[in-house]
Amino acid sequence: MDYEKSRKNMVETQLSSRGISDKRVLEVMGKVPRHLFVEEALISQAYNDHPLPIGQKQTISQPYIVALMTQALMLKEDDRVLEIGTGSGYQTAILAELADKVYSIERIRELSQKARKILDELGYFNVLYKVGDGSKGWKEYAPFDAIIATAGAPDVPQPLVDQLEMDGRLVVPVGDRYSQELIVVERIKEGIRKTNLGGCRFVDLVGEYAWDE
Repeated sequence: MDYEKSRKNMVETQLSSRGISDKRVLEVMGKVPRHLFVEEALISQAYNDHPLPIGQKQTISQPYIVALMTQALMLKEDDRVLEIGTGSGYQTAILAELADKVYSIERIRELSQKARKILDELGYFNVLYKVGDGSKGWKEYAPFDAIIATAGAPDVPQPLVDQLEMDGRLVVPVGDRYSQELIVVERIKEGIRKTNLGGCRFVDLVGEYAWDE
């Protein structure tokens, strides 16, 4: 399978054609080997336009959603990013390419360890890992320039808002357990500004400030 060709096709047909315009995001999506982050039996589907299971009742998000959420963060090269839900590590790799430092929290230890192994092998050493409740954020390293939650919550977790740098941006799916809206929260001088990017569906964000297990 020609993975480079598959990535190029993914960028052109799934991302550029649907409004992803950030050149840095498109470049990185065309570079990171998504097939290394999926189950071996599903490698042939790695660049298809849908999410895939990664075990532990979790998923690797659809490429378009990864690109949409990443674009919404408007990352700069010197940014510090908090990621809630390491999962497969694919989104982590995208963030690590675009930002200076990534702080990634995963509730399920096995997923965190597996993702770290892949990311280390690929040379992403600007990532710090934690196993724990992502809804609480990571207070020791706050504030963050950007925060991304790759699981759905019933409301925007307040600790994540509190840990945002001024002019920082938080992207989080908010709704019930069956469907959510992708919300961008910006911390501005006047307070908080929210933008709705539209419907989506994610696995549950489980934690003190989200869903019970």
